[in-house]
Amino acid sequence: MGPSWYWMPDVFEEYFTKFGADVHKELDLVRLDPSYKVWFDDAPWSVAADFESLKSQFEAIEPGAAAQLEAFMEEARVKYAIGMGQFVRKTAHSPIEFAQASTLYNATKLTLFKSFSDHVRRYFKHPKILQLMEFPVLFLGAKPEQTPALYSLMNYADTMLGTWYPMGGMHEIVRAMVRVAEQHGVAFEYGVEVASIEVKGNAVSGVRLKDGTEWAASTVVAGADYHHVEQHLLPPAYRRYDASYWEKRTMSPSSLLYYVGVNRRVPGLEHHNLFFDTPFGPHAETIYDSKTWPENPLFYVSAPSVTDPSVAPAGCENLFFLIPVAPGLNDEPGLRERYFDELVSRLEAHTDVDIRPHIVYQRSFAHEEFIADYSAFKGNAYGLANTLMQTAFLKPKMRSKLPGLFFTGQLTTPGPGVPPSLISGDVAANEADRYLKRTRKATRREPQSASIG
Repeated sequence: MGPSWYWMPDVFEEYFTKFGADVHKELDLVRLDPSYKVWFDDAPWSVAADFESLKSQFEAIEPGAAAQLEAFMEEARVKYAIGMGQFVRKTAHSPIEFAQASTLYNATKLTLFKSFSDHVRRYFKHPKILQLMEFPVLFLGAKPEQTPALYSLMNYADTMLGTWYPMGGMHEIVRAMVRVAEQHGVAFEYGVEVASIEVKGNAVSGVRLKDGTEWAASTVVAGADYHHVEQHLLPPAYRRYDASYWEKRTMSPSSLLYYVGVNRRVPGLEHHNLFFDTPFGPHAETIYDSKTWPENPLFYVSAPSVTDPSVAPAGCENLFFLIPVAPGLNDEPGLRERYFDELVSRLEAHTDVDIRPHIVYQRSFAHEEFIADYSAFKGNAYGLANTLMQTAFLKPKMRSKLPGLFFTGQLTTPGPGVPPSLISGDVAANEADRYLKRTRKATRREPQSASIG
């Protein structure tokens, strides 16, 4: 269970470099080409990784689109440089952090007050190109009409920095991080559940586990679900937000997932496959407006066995289906079976491959599993929506009301996704380090730190 896209490789590289490691030695990274395949109702489009080839694909669909793509990506490059260089690593405790003249000037280049939908339509007209360009913002938590044009930086990450895959599977990223951390003396405790954040003298003093064990710590960094930690692990006096605040938050989608093993190959599939064979408008309505289960949904299929023979037995396929859905939904009897039947039927129709008789493993995962396994608020999969009113210092604060406790992950700054969560952890760790140094100076004691999540 976990992410399947490796985007923003520069963030991973910087992360490992910070700890004296080389991401290219820790991971066997392969750039995918095509980056992914989009299955429209009439024909699929294998999206080229090479920029010149991609420009040719655009031009073949819409005359003049090659030049427009260049212009779009140049503007997106500026946003990516400013956003990643000046904004995402701020703690966002206060608007004052953004009040420097250079920061305010650069903010004018980010088109924060224009919608992504309007922005992309300045450059392109063809429906297939529009769907392709709007895809990267699909999971940011709002329709393209309500997502700031700032997020064209995601198109830059997708197109210019590439879609990658660590051989052995995405869990190899975690293994590499653990390996590097242990080399620096970090100790990991697995299979334990935190029951409460402990307080002494109006500051964090550690955590208590479900079995009653107490771990002393002068600072705690919480990487678990923010809502769960604050509303269920903290004493009420130290909660910055109440239930009403959380109910008013706009969440990114959750997901209905299927993990499927097939004892045959499925020719035609690429590593990443986006099925845009039905209109997105009605599906988006169910996610962001009516908060209901969709009819004829768009869906995604990951087939890592296309790239990596180690993730499935010889001659077999390892498939992962995903339908983005609204958070907070309840399962209905037979619902998961109905959706799975529809997805397999559409996949069989597109690939002309008989799949059902060859399914040897199937597991589904949705809201109730996100809650049970991750204590995810409303069963969310992607954190808070990236709307303008939930950006930067308008997100839940990284610093708790309880001195010594800090939050990290997709419900605080800078936002959801693996690379932003890595950055979030880095920023939170720096905040914790500053707090420890102040504590050491004030008490002349050697402080301890802990991370939960």
